[in-house]
Amino acid sequence: METADFMPSEAVTAGIRKDIETYEAARASAVRQVRWRVPLFVGLVLVFVVLVAWLFNKVADPNEQWFSTPHVFLYVIGFAASILLYFQAMKPARRLQQSFRETLLPIIFGFIADMRYQHGGRPNSFDRLPREAVGTFNRQSFDDVVSGRYEEFPFELYEAELREGSGKGSSTAFKGVIVAFEAIEPFPGILVATRRTNAVVGFFRGMFASKMQDLSSGVPELDAAYEFRTDNIEAARPLVSGRLAQALKWLGETWPDDPARVALNGSDGFLLLPQTKNFFELPAILVPLDYTRHVAPMIADMGAMLATAALVRKIGAKDEIG
Repeated sequence: METADFMPSEAVTAGIRKDIETYEAARASAVRQVRWRVPLFVGLVLVFVVLVAWLFNKVADPNEQWFSTPHVFLYVIGFAASILLYFQAMKPARRLQQSFRETLLPIIFGFIADMRYQHGGRPNSFDRLPREAVGTFNRQSFDDVVSGRYEEFPFELYEAELREGSGKGSSTAFKGVIVAFEAIEPFPGILVATRRTNAVVGFFRGMFASKMQDLSSGVPELDAAYEFRTDNIEAARPLVSGRLAQALKWLGETWPDDPARVALNGSDGFLLLPQTKNFFELPAILVPLDYTRHVAPMIADMGAMLATAALVRKIGAKDEIG
């Protein structure tokens, strides 16, 4: 799997560079707007707060000037208003980046057939993702969603953050990229390979998810890192000790930080790649966009993830497919 396999042709690259030039002209205009909007919007709030605080001093106790209760409320309201107006002042820059991303992504990912892009929508395949692959969560958010066909198989790739709880006590069940794809051979049930949890979590999960059974791959290093669980142990056993084990060993070399996860659910396959990085993020509006630094790595990342999914989807394939 070479990065060059996913890079666009010179003609496409030239078109992308032209689009970047167009974006750069619009970016420079947006930067000029931001540079006067932010000081103006926030400055007006500060002037207002200082003026009202001075008026409060006229009726405040001499010992409480600038620090009376009305002053404190004024400062809090002024601070909140400053934040609100700052984001309002930055709106042209954010709008420009998002519109450019919606235009550029279908162009740079030219190796994807029938490509569709959306931002923040709920992916179609998410409801078919086995919850055993991510654990319990009560909040989900999605960023960029890309779908299309790669090597003649349909896929949906999206950035997701799944959380359990609320406020400071919440925990992350999963944050990263999920690639949903059509399996070569449907699996008769559910099979998941996830990061091994501690014994207490495993005990309680077993109490409330009795339909899922544990099994091992027979490979000590994989069994130490992964839990394999299924509702069809007879169909799962040859996969877990065969192609799934081989795929996970390869994934361990290419995705070494946090173990990648795999889930099969009938004809649907899922590759879950934990990651905090935003794969489709453009640089800050003040930073000039550069093809080599910003766009080419994005293409390489997308190609590598889809090529990985293409290998993983062969887990349940018959021997002659390979």
